Amino acid sequence: MQSTVSLNAVHVLNRLKIYVELVKVRLSFLVAFSAAFGYLLGHSGAINWVSFLSLAMGGFLISGSSITLNQIIEQVHDAKMKRTKNRPLPTGRISNNEALFYALLNAFAGLSLLAWQTNMLTLSLAVLSMILYSFVYTPLKRVGPIAVFVGAIPGALPPLLGWVAATGVISHEALIIFGIQFIWQFPHFWAIAWIADEDYKKAGFKLLPGKGKKDLNTAINIMIYTLFLLPLGLLPTYFQLTGITSGIIATICGTLFLAQTFSLMKDNSRQSALKIMFGSFIYLPIVQLAYLIDKI
Repeated sequence: MQSTVSLNAVHVLNRLKIYVELVKVRLSFLVAFSAAFGYLLGHSGAINWVSFLSLAMGGFLISGSSITLNQIIEQVHDAKMKRTKNRPLPTGRISNNEALFYALLNAFAGLSLLAWQTNMLTLSLAVLSMILYSFVYTPLKRVGPIAVFVGAIPGALPPLLGWVAATGVISHEALIIFGIQFIWQFPHFWAIAWIADEDYKKAGFKLLPGKGKKDLNTAINIMIYTLFLLPLGLLPTYFQLTGITSGIIATICGTLFLAQTFSLMKDNSRQSALKIMFGSFIYLPIVQLAYLIDKI
């Protein structure tokens, strides 16, 4: 009897581990964080914590659903790549039907939370984000670098969703925080594509700009989009959404981020691309937190 209970417990833990893998917790958490950032930046007065937490949890669940759908669609390609071959679907640890049910359940729960505690515009943008990520960006990855442009839209929508959930409108301030995260996607995506280039080629993914090579042209493209973050990072200060302190922090972070791209232009090395990738992970949360703290 005890052995049976232990086996059942192990089975449940294994299923939970698979479900956690499918939603990519860290990535979904970043989506929830960005949505929460947009909400707090746009909100005025006392915070409705039920709405705030519903937005964050809804964002997490919708992101997890989109990521799971992405893995269902790409499982054949994932099996060809070293970095993804051990995912639950390529290894057969979960069936397509179970993964699809899990994705739909998360989508229903996440969208229900937004419908309950936000507004129709937020809900519509969330649905748009799911469609673009799962059914437009995903197949375009094997077509060409246009996929990065398309993928940057759902990638930049979370702070916009948060702002709209708090205010009910898409204002110029909302477009500014959307624009910062939109442009940030390009050096972030391309640094990852540079590092994973050999794997991506096995799966037929074409994400690097220009001729799709790890060369000076690609490095220049990464530098240009990173450069755009400098003036964009100052717009919240210029439009008095935040104060001068966050503008200074955004400029310093943008300058340090930009400096990493010059190393890539110089040596075209994987090490320099790794520094850009890690720099992108650091830049966005620091700048967003600076905006929030400066607003307070």
